[in-house]
Amino acid sequence: MRVEALRQLKRRRTLVVGAILAVLPFVLIAAFAIGGDPGGRSNRITLMDTATASGANFTATVLFVSAGFLLVVPVALFCGDTIASEASWSSLRYLLAAPVPRARLLLSKLTVALLFSAAAMVLLPLVALGAGAVAYGWGPLQLPTGGALPAGDALPRLSLAVAYIFVSQLVTAALAFWLSTVTDAPLGAVGGAVGLTIVGNVLDQVTALEQWRDFLPAHWQFAWADALQPQLDATGMIQGAAVSVAYALVLFALAFRGFGRKDIVS
Repeated sequence: MRVEALRQLKRRRTLVVGAILAVLPFVLIAAFAIGGDPGGRSNRITLMDTATASGANFTATVLFVSAGFLLVVPVALFCGDTIASEASWSSLRYLLAAPVPRARLLLSKLTVALLFSAAAMVLLPLVALGAGAVAYGWGPLQLPTGGALPAGDALPRLSLAVAYIFVSQLVTAALAFWLSTVTDAPLGAVGGAVGLTIVGNVLDQVTALEQWRDFLPAHWQFAWADALQPQLDATGMIQGAAVSVAYALVLFALAFRGFGRKDIVS
């Protein structure tokens, strides 16, 4: 795991992903400075309406605008580029000839990929919180529907929201990891995971599916917003986490089962 972590850390795409996530909050601050008040431009009340109220509000807004797609990309990249990249470099069979048990190889790569994915999700709100506190001050989390959470209560709630976002992205991680074990093209694994995640988001917008949407992970991707209410209601997050973990376990099992029987020629 140490060798795999160092290898992943030194790769250019890891540095690029980290730089993009670190720069995004400053881009939003500049956009708000140029465009003025972010609220009052639609009939729907969202976290965007209170983005500049405090550092905590700005952090919640950054999560709101990035959870649906931006945070999907690093998860798909870290998990989909694991086995497929080794195959594309023609180094996979040499790893297994060490000899290294296939399950151990998969487990070490999966663990490192999930750790890097979690680090990406923590990096973004941390930078947003620091930059937002400097730009808009340190204060309570103003709720769009009225009321406020004290700063001391807002930080644990934001941490819970980040933790839930990570759990909700386990489906994308598992899908990318499974695709990485069945293809020698890293771009195919990453792109396939991102594409199917987008398809899930599109299907969730089809209201004709009614209760069937409850079985879509995308249906619960913004359930973390319930953590930013005066009274914490974790019902939606529990349901969303259950759906996400269920799909992830099946896909991880398929990855380990398929790779354990696969004829490695690359």
